[in-house]
Amino acid sequence: MTLEELFKEFKKKKIVVLGDVMIDAYMWGSVKRVSPEAPVPIVNLTKQEDRLGGAANVALNLVSLGAEVTIASVVGDDKEATTLLELLEKDKILTTGVLQSKDRITTVKTRVLGNYQQLLRIDQEQTDDIHSADENRLLKNVEKLFQKGQDAIILQDYNKGVLTDSLIKKVIALAKQYNVIVTVDPKQKNFLSYEGVTLFKPNLKELAEGVQLSIDFSKNRDDFEKAVVKLKEIIKPEIIFVTLSEFGVFIENHKDSHYIPAHKRTISDVSGAGDTVISVATLCLTAGLDVKNVAEMANLAGGIVCEYRGVVAINADQLFDEANKKGLNVV
Repeated sequence: MTLEELFKEFKKKKIVVLGDVMIDAYMWGSVKRVSPEAPVPIVNLTKQEDRLGGAANVALNLVSLGAEVTIASVVGDDKEATTLLELLEKDKILTTGVLQSKDRITTVKTRVLGNYQQLLRIDQEQTDDIHSADENRLLKNVEKLFQKGQDAIILQDYNKGVLTDSLIKKVIALAKQYNVIVTVDPKQKNFLSYEGVTLFKPNLKELAEGVQLSIDFSKNRDDFEKAVVKLKEIIKPEIIFVTLSEFGVFIENHKDSHYIPAHKRTISDVSGAGDTVISVATLCLTAGLDVKNVAEMANLAGGIVCEYRGVVAINADQLFDEANKKGLNVV
């Protein structure tokens, strides 16, 4: 398969992203004085913007690469949900899997920036598990999507309550029934709930905390590899894919394992890099690439987005050009 053929394959894929969606809100301004009421800066507000965050940023990455993407989640029945749905539709992300619930509030993370520095973040969120009634409705939505034909589902957890232990297990069972690839970007709360998924992608810190082992990758890979073995024994994924920050990535299936080094880059912001990595890895899997190629493409994409400030989605043309220049062979 050539790179051109691979990127054409991306445009044929249908992906569901299930997990915690949110709004990343930004308030920019200048600071020239301190408040007389308290020792805090006064921000003269000049600009405000709402962006898609959380699992919705994963969807943005997939759409940027040409895939058809549907979000499945539970949000509040509030004005913030209206804003979120409008943002999703504007970016051509399908919202048929999104439920609004009177028992929830929509997650909004507001960053206040003065003189180009973040001064404050305000989180409006609810982190308890969704109620069983909402869980059952969400599961029905996911099955309807599977019935229409999907290539993969990404379970994207931010510990905001959408991905409950029981929902995770039911979705994995459904995906097997409908022959849908399941990839996971986990968080600590339900880290060991994903038994039997296709690809499981923690970062190094999440892996260490998840299997309760101390890992100093820079000094000793043995501890890291023990943690990988322990994880395999517990959740039995087909593929383990660990992001290692400045050390690159590690990938392993039942046949092969590979360490892929990081590319040298000027790092501006690592925010959202994990979202890009799981998105590209999932699309490469659906296109039939082997594990080494999956890791190489996802590793390259994750590095690219780190060169930009803020959370950004991967640019398909830039990814293609860099993969081409580096001579990445896809098979």
